[in-house]
Amino acid sequence: MDALQLVALVAASAAVAGFARRSPVPAPLLLVAVGLIASYLPGVPDYTLDPHIVLPLILPPLLYTAAVDSSYLDLRANIRPVALLSVGYVLFATVAVGWLAYLLVPDLPLTAALVLGAVIAPPDAVAATAIARRLGLPNRITTILQGESLVNDATAITAYKVALAAAVGEGISWAGGFGEFLLAAVGGIGVGLVLMVPIHWLRTHLREALLQNTLSLLIPFIAYAAAEEVGASGVLAVVVVGLFLGHKAWQVDFATRLQEEAVWKMVAFILESAVFALIGLQLPFVVQGLGPYGVGEAAWYAVGVFVAVVVVRFVWVYPATFLPRWMSARIREREPEVDWRAPLVVGWAGMRGVVSLAIAFSIPVLIDGEEFPARNLVLFLTFTTVIGTLVVQGLTLPPLIRLLKLPGRDRYTETLAEAQAQSEASRAAEERLDELLADERNALPKPLVDRLRTVLERRRNSVWERLGAVNEVTGETADDTYRRLSREVIDAEREVFVRLRDARRIDDEMMRSLLRRLDLEEAAAYRETD
Repeated sequence: MDALQLVALVAASAAVAGFARRSPVPAPLLLVAVGLIASYLPGVPDYTLDPHIVLPLILPPLLYTAAVDSSYLDLRANIRPVALLSVGYVLFATVAVGWLAYLLVPDLPLTAALVLGAVIAPPDAVAATAIARRLGLPNRITTILQGESLVNDATAITAYKVALAAAVGEGISWAGGFGEFLLAAVGGIGVGLVLMVPIHWLRTHLREALLQNTLSLLIPFIAYAAAEEVGASGVLAVVVVGLFLGHKAWQVDFATRLQEEAVWKMVAFILESAVFALIGLQLPFVVQGLGPYGVGEAAWYAVGVFVAVVVVRFVWVYPATFLPRWMSARIREREPEVDWRAPLVVGWAGMRGVVSLAIAFSIPVLIDGEEFPARNLVLFLTFTTVIGTLVVQGLTLPPLIRLLKLPGRDRYTETLAEAQAQSEASRAAEERLDELLADERNALPKPLVDRLRTVLERRRNSVWERLGAVNEVTGETADDTYRRLSREVIDAEREVFVRLRDARRIDDEMMRSLLRRLDLEEAAAYRETD
């Protein structure tokens, strides 16, 4: 892939993803569909998915940004269901789906079938969590899906390595496989624990936001490479570091946080868009490589494997949800009541993604001079499973959620809690301000003192106003109207600065300095609601 093809891929996928944000179709599904169509258009170059690029260069930043945005406390509170899905389910699916594929496909060796099971075991919950947030699912379901997606890739990659070793005749035992899994898991977590404190120290001691954000872009690659170098799980190392840095993000200065949020949103948007487009673009390669298997015959196998993947997830999810509650009174007391609807959503949200395809493409063609058995069929079945889950489950998940009428997030309670927290913080700030103003070294003119108090009062009242009545004409709350008017008056100032620059009454450097002040005021006045 040359530079022009890469630019074309990024530009086209970003354009499709941008259109999807204004349509009812989730972006991953639209990107995959466009990729499928584009793969057969004349003039579209060949975009082969390279596992040496996806796993070390694309997966770490996607995992890192998801981990930083996750709640360590929420994940810790839901560690049991997350572990049961991200570790238990992936291992169960590897064996169960592999065995069913072995029974379904004639002449498919059991070891190759287990490789297939490991490849398609990990769900990619990017699309699922996006839909969950979009439809306002309860926080606990969203947390469980997000937590599963953070860890399950590490489990699947390790299971794949063990299954591949068995397939090539290295004679690996169950004990050896368990030992390799333990080394990868403990080693990955250990590398993350070793790296997270010095990286955080460095982040808090760098004085320039530009340097801090340069370090931020390097962190996932450093953690991944360090863990892989010692034979541990790079995925878990990235997740551990990301969770810790996200939990401690408040200790970094505000300029870094503002810049970092914007940078990582852009990186995640570009990578996710390109990745889902790449999935669709793989169709010609997997079809052309089927070899002795006809497309019609392989399609029937694909349907069978897809059904097996869907059924096996439900076979795991329902017992994993209710058996621990039935066996432990402590779990029943500590965790909220669960009915049949929540595990139905979690079970149906098992969409596969680019990690499965990247692992499949990493299967070697030749091993010790011999061709890997049914490699092309494994690639085809992986591709059809990814496409099938994204299309079938991805399109039906939103109507399923609406049909089940799960209790959504309680916006009133959340806003009330936010208002109470803001009141406590404002009260502490006012007490601290009184202490500071009592010292003659901090003497200020009365207008400036009043301005400080007005800012505190505005911050405290703005959240309470969201609970109050709305404007009968515009439907806005007082807080909405305040933000809109703030933007209008700031826009008026901004136009004056540009006009003065054009008239050469101020230079560009001065204009940029003045505009930056307005940008900061606008950011403070207008809170992003997406």
